[in-house]
Amino acid sequence: MSVVNSASVADVLGQYQVQQDSSAQGGSELGKDAFMELMLAQMKNQNPLEPQDNGDFISQLAQFSSLEEMQNLTGTVDEVAGQFRSSQALQASAMVGKTVLAPSSVGILGAEGEVTGTIEVPASTGGLRLSVMNQSGELVRQIDMGSSEAGVVSFRWDGEDGNGNALPSGPYEIIAQASYPSGPEQLGTMVSANVDSVSLANGGSITLNLAGMGSIALSDVKQIN
Repeated sequence: MSVVNSASVADVLGQYQVQQDSSAQGGSELGKDAFMELMLAQMKNQNPLEPQDNGDFISQLAQFSSLEEMQNLTGTVDEVAGQFRSSQALQASAMVGKTVLAPSSVGILGAEGEVTGTIEVPASTGGLRLSVMNQSGELVRQIDMGSSEAGVVSFRWDGEDGNGNALPSGPYEIIAQASYPSGPEQLGTMVSANVDSVSLANGGSITLNLAGMGSIALSDVKQIN
């Protein structure tokens, strides 16, 4: 006497989905052929007094087809994402040795003997001033830049103190201040820096390692020279 199984094709699809979930963890895989074998076996052993409804059967086939399409789409997306990460890595490696403009209050005085950057001026000012401090916190140079309109203002420090003496290489703090009726206001600065190396995270984000200034996200860079 044959065994009568009253479960529906929906149960078979459920088994397929569970097996697919475990395949992502354990490495086994249940493909279309195995699914069809399970479904045919289920139909063969169904209760003849309560056969599977044609509409339900077609619905389960449509669900299976949708599941397969989703899996294929996931594979395509993963492939595109991999190609995108490879492209990012190639672009990132090309940035090593270039100069970028990044938000910072520290400028690195190097062999070129100067520090350059920009100042973000929010509103017109009658007095824009740039102060340079050494690592001991001492004021080594003060540059009066005069009046300025609102916008981005470029600056250049030649690496010399107020007496025209060349200062040693290293990091210097750059402080920009603007005079307003309400009082002086410290402004944000962008400083040019050399890219020593580039790091690419697993998620695809790119981090630039700047000479003497640490790391900064590529998204924070305003200009690449």
